Amino acid sequence: MTSARKWLIAICAAFMSAALVYAVYLLQLKQVEMQETVMVVVPRHFIDAGTLLTRHDLELRPIVRAAYDPRMLVRIEDAVGLESVIPLARNEPVMDWKLDKFRLMPGSGQMTFQIPKHYVLSVSDHIRAGDRVNIYVSGEHGSELLFEESVVVASVRSSSHSEVSDPGGSSLAYAARGDYEQLYVSRRQANGAIESINLNLRPEQWLTIDRICKDGQAQLVIAYVPPQIDHSVKEASRAADQG
Repeated sequence: MTSARKWLIAICAAFMSAALVYAVYLLQLKQVEMQETVMVVVPRHFIDAGTLLTRHDLELRPIVRAAYDPRMLVRIEDAVGLESVIPLARNEPVMDWKLDKFRLMPGSGQMTFQIPKHYVLSVSDHIRAGDRVNIYVSGEHGSELLFEESVVVASVRSSSHSEVSDPGGSSLAYAARGDYEQLYVSRRQANGAIESINLNLRPEQWLTIDRICKDGQAQLVIAYVPPQIDHSVKEASRAADQG
């Protein structure tokens, strides 16, 4: 009986020793992984929203592999020539979603359509290229929202065919920073009245507009969507989809 107990104690001790050795191995392995680094792209200095990035704006810096996110850029060439969508802090790893190449170009499955002047009943004076707008249709049967989702404005032109913008040209930067007070002030200082507007639409959206407005019985009301409202709507829609 004593011999069997000794064997049992020896076996338990062996298992405990093996478990302890394995735990130490895992801990050391984790420390090694923490010490491993990955080179990622970071700004050399603060970069404002709406800035076209050059090689001189960027550099590579190491971060621990445990902090690496697959969305981080690891090659400077992948960022050069892109535009910052939001402000980038110095030495902050550059994420791919913070950059865009053609913000005003139509997205996948879209085309840019100029909306005929006689199709438009009213258009918000605050609208600038790059903004998102909601499109309403107004006619003899009342008014209603035409499309559930907002659409991107490709350009807004004055009667002189120049792009309508604020004198400082900083509206996009204010919007990206969330500085809505300055955005409001800048939008009140337009360099001209909106004469024509181009929207990035899917073909079926344009066909819907043309079908509704071509006989003159209905017209469009194009309303500016503030960035914070558009963001809130997207979050609510995403939450509803997940629910």
